[in-house]
Amino acid sequence: MKKRISLLILTLLTFALAACSQNNLPNSKTTKNEKANAVFKIGAIPDQNAADLEKGMTAVANYLQEKTGLKVEFVPSVDYAALVTGFQRGDIHLAWFGGLTSVQARNRVPGAQSIIQRPNDAKFHSVFITRTDSGINSIADLKGKSFTFGSESSTSGHLMPRYYLLESGINPEQDFDGKPNFSGSHDTTYKLIESGAFQAGALNEEVWQKAVKEGKVNPKKVKVFYTTPAFYDYNWTINSNVDEVFGKGTKEKVKDALLSYNGDQKEIAELFQTNKFIETKNDNYDKIQKVAKELKIIK
Repeated sequence: MKKRISLLILTLLTFALAACSQNNLPNSKTTKNEKANAVFKIGAIPDQNAADLEKGMTAVANYLQEKTGLKVEFVPSVDYAALVTGFQRGDIHLAWFGGLTSVQARNRVPGAQSIIQRPNDAKFHSVFITRTDSGINSIADLKGKSFTFGSESSTSGHLMPRYYLLESGINPEQDFDGKPNFSGSHDTTYKLIESGAFQAGALNEEVWQKAVKEGKVNPKKVKVFYTTPAFYDYNWTINSNVDEVFGKGTKEKVKDALLSYNGDQKEIAELFQTNKFIETKNDNYDKIQKVAKELKIIK
């Protein structure tokens, strides 16, 4: 009798534990309630002044919220890698990436898509800068000089400048005065050159032009001595999980909202330096992926 009771208790405990385990398993399908309360999180590579980025991206969040009806929030990232990781985890649903980081993110998230860019992102350039009194007038003059890139994960601040340096016969690991520096952001790059901390550097052409226009850098002290050929760069990349988390059609809803932007939101216009967005696709960044593989920046 005692043996039967023990077996019964053991059986009941087994069923109870199994039920608890099932209740603790993550639900593969988001419920309607969860969809209604979910926050659509957007991010951006921290490639320039943090205050300017926060201001502009918060404006984008408000704009998307108004146009789509989603609860939208901008989540700052400490560096490029952190944004890619957040996107990979599914915590970031839409990200403003550079060409290289968009490729890295899509490689880690099957089904993610680069959907929107600015018109000029189809023909983007990097600029090489130096002090006007440096005596540097061409890439060949960089031999034996100190040099700074931007972030290691930057397309216009590192990947493509490195590629064009190598094409011009300059090996950044051998031909500079010491190893190249990585400033972390485009605005830091022009400040380092203007201060004389480094003799030359490479950065995003748009950030440079905006800095000159706003008087943040003195063109009498710093000049552009080389502009790269055009390449595809920045884009909005959307995560593959958005329709599941927020409901079917969310990707198209977000895409349409970005395409409806017409430049009348001051903070967005100031950050992105454009009055409209256009469609793009993953294939446009094939060259970025090819160059990154050649340079062993990605596998």
